[in-house]
Amino acid sequence: MELFGNITVLSLEQATVLPYLTFRLAQDGMEVIRLEHPVYGDPNRMVGENVLNEERMYSYFLCINAGKKALTLNLATPEGQEILRRLIKELDVDIFATNQLPKNYKKLGIDYETLKEVKPDIIWVGVTGFGPEINEAAYDPILQARSGLMELTGEPDGPPQVLGIPLPDMGCSEHTYGLIMKALYKRSVTGEGSCINVSMFESSVSWLTVPITLTATFGKEVTRRGNTHEFFAPVSVFKTKDGFVYLAVGNNKQWKAMVSQEIFSRLDRPEYEKNEGRIKDVKNLNRAIEEITRNHTTAELIELFRSIGVPIGEIKKIRDVISDPLVEKRLLFAQDEKSGLRVTLAPPPNMTPYLESKGRQLSFPPRFGEHNDMIYGEKLGYSQEKLKEFRERQII
Repeated sequence: MELFGNITVLSLEQATVLPYLTFRLAQDGMEVIRLEHPVYGDPNRMVGENVLNEERMYSYFLCINAGKKALTLNLATPEGQEILRRLIKELDVDIFATNQLPKNYKKLGIDYETLKEVKPDIIWVGVTGFGPEINEAAYDPILQARSGLMELTGEPDGPPQVLGIPLPDMGCSEHTYGLIMKALYKRSVTGEGSCINVSMFESSVSWLTVPITLTATFGKEVTRRGNTHEFFAPVSVFKTKDGFVYLAVGNNKQWKAMVSQEIFSRLDRPEYEKNEGRIKDVKNLNRAIEEITRNHTTAELIELFRSIGVPIGEIKKIRDVISDPLVEKRLLFAQDEKSGLRVTLAPPPNMTPYLESKGRQLSFPPRFGEHNDMIYGEKLGYSQEKLKEFRERQII
């Protein structure tokens, strides 16, 4: 049996932060069951392109929901809350997670104290924008703005910019993943459950290690610097004949190795011998370097710099990243039995034993309420007549 194969996760989830977390848990082999409102569902089901030509299975949803099951349940009704309690008890749910606003916890019967009465050792996870005392809705770009991440992103003379990935969402997912693993360990040692509250805002701010220390302790103004580095030069993006490279000269020895090459020899000047001098004239220095690099191909420059031990990397397009040998052998897949569509998924941070045992294949992202009959009917024992009544009353 897989290490996590007997762990059941019930997640009242939508958007990105919680679905990405449970996607990570599914990659460990946990049974993940996502709960959605029977009318509204997860809005992300309708984001992107309608690649399957059916409702609620748009392309954006397919990216982080493989390996899961899906139920619909109206927790605003007494019957819905009763069904939830039965799910917790009869499926022996280990982890319950939600990214509902805190004001809805008690109203929906999903607060920790209520569910703890049903299952005393449950691990309860609440992911919120700003903590359990604040009911302000949180969207990733708003969190990027408020946490300072946008202030640090962009060109020095340009406006703040959002990151290329939703770090407040996915970074918070990773922080919560670690807390869940700690809670599972605690339960294995003590038999006790846990109540975990995670703030996406606090998670986002925690990444500001250098900016906060330098600002608060030394009064330094830390802001966006584009592609350059605050302490080292030349460190930046440079145009080549056929693309872009990122060059990172980290010390004076590497600089000397660089200017010893014929194409850069004219930059071998006394004022550039030390990093301090290069930082002082970084704009002119970078401009002079790019006048050289734009006359050479990316491959030529990579070969040259690697031969002298100076770090350089090609700035790749996503399609090139996918075909990178280190990435290609770790990509995940999910195939739809209904349409035949095979979806390629991003690799995990590290390959889990479960994914290896499955040949890197996960079950296809579940359709809306796909597992209602199986779980409500077969596992909880509701009759088809009762399920029909629940559907008509929009309980499931």
